[in-house]
Order: sequence, then structure tokens, then C-alpha cells
Amino acid sequence: MTSTESAGTAVRHGLAAAADALDAADPLRAHRDAFVGAESSLVYFDGNSLGRPLRATAERLSAFVREEWGGRLIRGWDESWMQLPFELGDALGRAALGAAAGQTVIGDSTTVLLYKLVRAAFDAAAADDPARVEIVVDRDNFPTDRYLVEGIAAERGGRVRWIEVDRASGVSAQALREAVGPETAVVLLSHVAYRSGYLADAATLTRIAHDAGALILWDLCHSAGSVPVEADAWEVDLAVGCTYKYLNGGPGSPAFAYVASRLQNRLAQPIQGWMGTADVFAMGPSYEPAPGMRRFLSGTPPILGMLAMQDTVALIDEVGIDAIRAKSVGLTEFAVRVSDELLAPLGVTVASPRDAAARGGHVTLSHPAMRSVTARLWTQDVIPDYRDPDGLRIGLSPLSTSFAETLRGLEAVEAAVRAGS
Repeated sequence: MTSTESAGTAVRHGLAAAADALDAADPLRAHRDAFVGAESSLVYFDGNSLGRPLRATAERLSAFVREEWGGRLIRGWDESWMQLPFELGDALGRAALGAAAGQTVIGDSTTVLLYKLVRAAFDAAAADDPARVEIVVDRDNFPTDRYLVEGIAAERGGRVRWIEVDRASGVSAQALREAVGPETAVVLLSHVAYRSGYLADAATLTRIAHDAGALILWDLCHSAGSVPVEADAWEVDLAVGCTYKYLNGGPGSPAFAYVASRLQNRLAQPIQGWMGTADVFAMGPSYEPAPGMRRFLSGTPPILGMLAMQDTVALIDEVGIDAIRAKSVGLTEFAVRVSDELLAPLGVTVASPRDAAARGGHVTLSHPAMRSVTARLWTQDVIPDYRDPDGLRIGLSPLSTSFAETLRGLEAVEAAVRAGS
């Protein structure tokens, strides 16, 4: 064995020992067994796109079909289903969003809820001051967010003010200060950047928007359930997030909306439906919005889509979001270490912030071969995802991912990069 090979073996042994020690010391390790498939050899690096289901969810879904849907039938609406969007919203707000009761509801898809709240905020700001015609968003925000604000600006006679950002980071305080002003109606930002994992300073950016007289809406899709959010303490106006990532709600599970209580009766949401009326079953001749969060509903709530996330929200409440964040930081720090030791010699770079305080729950690795590497890994039951340009995302869901799994996956990335280079 050459000295280089000997050094490489020592590095691998050191990483394996570190992974074992970290797993042994992990206070959340017992919860991994609660997830379907966690016992298999498959490496799952895509919990930031679709979380693993909890075992308890399988029984919940089956029992619902047998007992509630099959047994109670239409009576279920009176008995529990009508209130589920609000009860589950309050539970999510308490466990993961730092939101007092009465400000969070489970409703439509992320795109629909973003449309409702951005449009409502724009209209309210413009009504108070007709000079406020700009929606501020960064050019590296998630496509839905960018597409929506372009459409709303065109629809309402406004315009988009774009913030240019570094794709390896995100919106800084200085960049936002330069973008907002007396013409700003609403700011739309992501708490965790979908590409780089950059964790924005939400409290500071919210103050900057408010100092400019604007409303701010936070996209929490990549932070809810992984990164602590303090919506009330930060004085957030509005927020929307999906539930199929770290909240394990399942494919297409409905999103949530947060509206600060001080704004609820001021905002007129644009998709007026019967579920948002003051008296749902009055079937009145004209629309009268309900007080509070009910006014942000439109059609019949997607009850089936709310079932799975109940188990995860309860688990987050039990474990505590701070403990989940500590595990997330540990996982991403370990992923960066492994990348530095195994992948950097192959030309792979870390395209996420190295400071854990500025990084959410995923790490993006960059290399020209990553598109083909991702495809190769999927055939080997190692499941990351790919994002242009040249980015392989390592999504590490804290409750269902171990350090040993993380190491196995990154060793597979190393082999795939070597094979594709």
C-alpha cells in the first residue's frame, strides 16, 4: 500500500469512527426507527423535497378510511373536519413557527396560498398609499415565487423590483435596504434558499421592510420543521410553507398560511369561496368574509392531505424544534467535513454557506458532472436531487437521517464522481 493509499484509508476510518460516535451521542437517534424505510440500505438525501412517512401515519390513514370516512361519512364535517385546518394550523404554529393560536391555517397548495397572500398584501398597501406599486423579490428565489410576483404585478398594474444575489448565499440586509423604499408594497423572501441552503436573518430583514413601510411575506418551505421560526417575535406579517418536506405530509399535501392577527381583518384575499365566508352554510346571495383566519380559505379543505402531517407535528412538538435544529446543524457540518475530505480532491466544491448559523438543513455540492452523478446514484438507491447549475443537493432530514447514512451516501457520491470524471 502506498503512503497516499494509507492516508486515504486513515481518512475513511476516521470518518466512519466519527459517524458512529455522532450516532451514539445523538439524543434523537431513537426516532429514526419511527419512519418507514429507515431500516433499509437506501440512502435518502431528499428529505428537503419529500419527507419519509412515519409508521404511525400508515395506521392513521387506514383508520381514517375505516372509521371516520367510512363510518361517520358526511357527519365527519360537523364532528371534526371543519375545524381541522385551524386546529392543525395552531398545532404547527406552536410546534414549529413561533406563532400564537389563531394565525395559521392549513389550506391550498403553496402556489395558491402565495398568490392569495401576496395579492392581498399588495392590494392593502396600494389602497393605503397608491405610490406603493412594487413587489420586491430576489432573482434566485424559488421559481413559483418569482413567477407569481410577475403575474400579480402585471395583473394589478404594479412592477417587480429584483434583488440580484449570489447563488451560493442569499439576500443580505444591505441588498434589501437598497431595494425597498416609498414605492414598495410587499417583500417576498425565502427563509432558507432552495438552491444554496442560505439561512436568511429573518428578524433583521423584516425590520428593514417595515422601516420602509412595506409588508413582508416569508416563504418557509425549506425551514418549517427543520429551522426554528419565531413569526410572532420577529413581527412577521405573512408566511407560507409547504408540508411535504420536513413535515412529512406526503406528496402534494396542502400548504400552510400564517397571517399576523393585526392584519387578518385588513386583508381581502382574492379567491372568494364559500369556505371563507362568515356563515359557511348560509349560502347567502353575496360574499361576506369571515373574521380571522377562516377568510383565507376558499374551497373545501383537503382533509385527506392533512392526515399524515399530524403525526410529524406532534413529534416536533414532543422533541422540540431547537433539538431538531441542533441535529440538523450536526448533520450538515458532518456532510461538509466529509465533502472536504473525500470530494474536494475530485474538484467538488461546497456551494452552501460554511457557517452553520447561515445555513439551513441542506448542503449543495457543485461539480460539472453532478447531473449525471445524480442519475447514477438513483439507480444505486442513493437519492439526492439535482439543481442547476451543477448542484447536487444533500437534504438531511434531522429526525429520519443518521450520520452513518450520511457518510454512506457521500461515499457513493465520491464513487459516482470518479466514475463520471
